[in-house]
Amino acid sequence: MEILRYAAFTEVPEGGNPAGVVLDATGADEVEMLRVAADLGYSETAFLVPTGGDLFDVRYFSPLAEVPFCGHATIALAAAYAERHGPGALRLRTRAGEVPVATAVTAGGRTTATLTSVAPRTVPLPPDDLAALLVALRWSAADLDPALPPRVAYAGAWHPVVAVRTRQRLADLDYDMAALGGLMARQGWTTVDLVWREAAHVFHARNPFPPGGVVEDPATGAAAAAFGGYLRELGLVRLPATVTVHQGVDLGRPSTLRVDIPVAPGTGIAVTGTGVRLPD
Repeated sequence: MEILRYAAFTEVPEGGNPAGVVLDATGADEVEMLRVAADLGYSETAFLVPTGGDLFDVRYFSPLAEVPFCGHATIALAAAYAERHGPGALRLRTRAGEVPVATAVTAGGRTTATLTSVAPRTVPLPPDDLAALLVALRWSAADLDPALPPRVAYAGAWHPVVAVRTRQRLADLDYDMAALGGLMARQGWTTVDLVWREAAHVFHARNPFPPGGVVEDPATGAAAAAFGGYLRELGLVRLPATVTVHQGVDLGRPSTLRVDIPVAPGTGIAVTGTGVRLPD
């Protein structure tokens, strides 16, 4: 199979979140997909299987396991497909449900993609789980922003959303990978969405990803979509809203994610980013 390498949510190869992309994985089984993902070592690799027309089956693998949905790898595969076949619309059948994606080319020649998530959900984060999460993060309750209450949010995968009061606390992230990985495995969480609010519609995020064998994601489209659902459900932005999420800055791979939140409850959240091919 042909393996491509793209970075998502960036206009330069040095930024964003790298992902592996296989545009035709017909005939590949789970063992082979996992081997390819582990060899690449990126947080996710997307495997596309054409089924006819604009409909495709897609599976996502981290170096350690399959995940139901991955946003940055979706942006990466959409950019790769558009560069091969031209911009347009795709329908992706993921383990989480069908995800439509639209691609376009900017005046500067960059390829952008917009995914629309499955219906988002937000549920309470039980106090015991929050306490265990804070211990693993080496944070305290005093670090948290009371205006953005902790929850667990979903838009294809589950992510605890935990907001801090200061940008410096987010920058100083130094968590217990074994403890956090064990907690996340028990709860079925994909990443933890740690956020700081800079302005009404501007956020900074970091996403630990120990279940995938990765310390941290430089950009997490699935968490951004889940976060959009969280903001809508808790009434934390005036709708409709466009939110910017900055991620990866503390890792030296700055990423920009645009999150469009429609008014209607339960409707999918749109996440937009640019994809660029990485040197082989």
